[in-house]
Amino acid sequence: MDPGQVLGDLQNLVVQLTGIANALFPFAHPNLIVKTLLDDSLGLLLKVWSGFILHTTDFETGRDFTSNATIQNFEPKVRLVANAALTLVAIWASYRIMWSHGLRSQFTTRIMLPRLLLSAALINFALPLIQAVVQASNAACDAIQTFGTLPDWPGWLHNLELDPSSGVLQIVSSAVLIAGYDVLGIAYLIRYTILIVLAITAPLAALLFTLPETHHVGKQWSSLFLTNLLMQPMQLFVLAIGFALERNGYTPVHHLFALASLLVVFKVPGAMGGAEKVAHKLESALKSGFKAVEHAVARA
Repeated sequence: MDPGQVLGDLQNLVVQLTGIANALFPFAHPNLIVKTLLDDSLGLLLKVWSGFILHTTDFETGRDFTSNATIQNFEPKVRLVANAALTLVAIWASYRIMWSHGLRSQFTTRIMLPRLLLSAALINFALPLIQAVVQASNAACDAIQTFGTLPDWPGWLHNLELDPSSGVLQIVSSAVLIAGYDVLGIAYLIRYTILIVLAITAPLAALLFTLPETHHVGKQWSSLFLTNLLMQPMQLFVLAIGFALERNGYTPVHHLFALASLLVVFKVPGAMGGAEKVAHKLESALKSGFKAVEHAVARA
């Protein structure tokens, strides 16, 4: 038998056995199987993490949020319509001022003139004002990132490979955590779209602040805008706390701290809405008190 042929056959056998070992290796390490299954899922997370979750910017260019091409295309036309409508509103309010009488009439020069001036300013400077508020939100997000607890996602995922002794509970909690962040990424896609729509309709919302009959609709627009904008720094703050707890854990279930923080994150928009309802009730109570005082003064 030719020794060279035997050596070649042994080399081929080693190559085949190595391939089989590489194919079976993940089954001896369940966390590698989880990583493989979650690679596609994390693709969405990694794309939206810096583009949506950490800052509110133009997703295409990374520049100012209001420089978005869609906003720049639609908002000037909406602003033109709002300015034209403001002229009609001013004429309508003038006639109401001339024909309305009474102590509690909301159509008086003292009330309507400041509203008209404010609406004109908000209509024509809507985008700069929105960008100023967005920059304040981004500054808060930057401050939260200085805590240093929010994870570097590629490195965080790579750590799943480095601990073959990870228990099943840790592997499952990691999978649930990543799936939850995919859901959060989709929610931020929706949030971004809502903010785009609100930025485009900002001149119309400013117009609604003019008349007493439509003032409450304008307040609903501002409430929706602030809720969708400020939920970002608040949610990042909760996440920073959750991952700080995770880093201080030494048990196989330490990922559950981050998972708990994620569950709290999904409650933030609802909590903001609850606080807003309390503020509205307080405002209504104050208005009722002022009306009572006004009636007492009128009767005296």
